[in-house]
Amino acid sequence: MKKHLLILASGLLVSAMGSTAQAETALTPKAQYAADSKNATVRYTADKKLCNDETSSNARLQCRRDAKAEYDKALAAAKSQMPTPPSAQAREPKAVCAECGNVVAVTMSEQKGEGGPVGLIAGGVTGAILGHQVGSGLGKDLATVAGAAGGAYAGKKIEEKVKTHKVWRVSVHYADGRRNSFDFKQDPGLKVGDQVKNSGNSIVRY
Repeated sequence: MKKHLLILASGLLVSAMGSTAQAETALTPKAQYAADSKNATVRYTADKKLCNDETSSNARLQCRRDAKAEYDKALAAAKSQMPTPPSAQAREPKAVCAECGNVVAVTMSEQKGEGGPVGLIAGGVTGAILGHQVGSGLGKDLATVAGAAGGAYAGKKIEEKVKTHKVWRVSVHYADGRRNSFDFKQDPGLKVGDQVKNSGNSIVRY
């Protein structure tokens, strides 16, 4: 019997809430939520009073549980009508670039070239000619060997000098803590603080 009264009271309050909602159609969303919440509280209070009239403790407990469930449902319905603030709207998370980082250092240095067979041969021939023109007999032969050795060394050094070039080294610090350095034969145009990403065995501006 009490349960029927509870349902009847709830139905009457729901009707009252519907009438109130219709009368308050001009309210702002915030004011509408406040009104709906107040109506839900009034309904919950009335339901709990009815629950006190139940004859057994178990019945009263179950009645209060039902009343609370209805109250929570009414609040959830009222809250669902509230517009979501722009700041709280779900945003697509930005994709994390695992191969991106920041430039932490840019240095330029000169790198010596390596003397190859061409320098050795050219230098050796020149040295042998000069050495052959000095001394005679055994001395002449030693001078030829010394001249060839000296000429080969000179040729190697000349070739190294010709092949000397500038190297730009860019150091990058990644978000995961990794560090790496990349060498460029020409100025890459990067500076400290620039964002870059891996591109093959090198990096490009991000």
